[in-house]
Amino acid sequence: MTHGYIPVQWNPRKKTYDIVLWLTVLVYLIVFIVTSSIQHSGTEALSPMTLLIRGFASLAFLMLTFTLCIGPLARIHAVFLPLLYNRRHLGVSTFTIALLHGALVIFWYHSFGVMNPIESIFNSPGSYLLSADFRFQPFGFLALAVLFVMAATSHDYWNTNLGAPFWKLLHMGVYIAYLFVLVHVAFGALQDESVGYMFALALGSVLLVGSLHLTASYKSLYTDHQIDSRSWVDVCHWQDIANDRALIVTIKGQERVAIFRYDSNKLAAIANECQHQNGPLGEGRVIDGFITCPWHGYQYQPGDGCSPKPFSEKIATYELKLEGDRVWLNPQPLPEGTPRPVIEIENVIPVMEPKNV
Repeated sequence: MTHGYIPVQWNPRKKTYDIVLWLTVLVYLIVFIVTSSIQHSGTEALSPMTLLIRGFASLAFLMLTFTLCIGPLARIHAVFLPLLYNRRHLGVSTFTIALLHGALVIFWYHSFGVMNPIESIFNSPGSYLLSADFRFQPFGFLALAVLFVMAATSHDYWNTNLGAPFWKLLHMGVYIAYLFVLVHVAFGALQDESVGYMFALALGSVLLVGSLHLTASYKSLYTDHQIDSRSWVDVCHWQDIANDRALIVTIKGQERVAIFRYDSNKLAAIANECQHQNGPLGEGRVIDGFITCPWHGYQYQPGDGCSPKPFSEKIATYELKLEGDRVWLNPQPLPEGTPRPVIEIENVIPVMEPKNV
């Protein structure tokens, strides 16, 4: 959590992940260069530098596409959560590959003239009005600049000091980078028939990323309970909430509240967003008495929304009451870390889950 700042939190699993990731990168580049050399043999032979530039370009685009797919995949099914745990590593690796592509392009195409290389990129031949001669290189540079901001702030220091909501908003800029990359790839490919496959790759990426996000959004709308913002709302029967799990309700289509049942007979309501990276707490579970975020394992006490010592994260809490077997929610949030009585369901024998050993 916020107990010290570690840019990369290494553990055996993350080391294995990175080894596999970079071995995959190496294999991809080798296969790409070999197949491209065979495809463009003879009079159409490409220089080694051109092969590297295209190899890094296609790889960076594939990695960015996969990075954008991880979030919705994790929301669609928990089996993809391990990918989410290592998304920072993949994101920084994606920036590294994109940086290598950009550095080679600047060196090979913009370093031998009288104009400054960066200035040369924005004054490259072409027009913004004609698709057949579109000036696509500036969009690649802008995408790389946005990805640099993402990579530079991908550790807990910035997450904590900027605050989780602003940090998440900042990192939503990856979609701006993705838009820039799509323009860069699509119009770059249009100008060179020999790399026309990149246009098909861009179209496939848009369809994949778009369909996964729509599916995840539909799943959230389907599982959420929509409620009004008036005082005290009848939410559900207490048995509608699985033990050690939560029911997520949405207030006015904006605020999401997670109502947890734990120890079989206790109820508590908290804000759904984790203070770490705004992870969906309601999709997690209660482990050893703590509400545990499914994304990175951050934990909160059900009674007051505070993290256990020595950590200092706090989330908003909500008042609950029982009328018969119905759970009622006051949709007005209490200040972060505010204790309030935990609701106990009568005539239900508490069942304590065995601890993992």
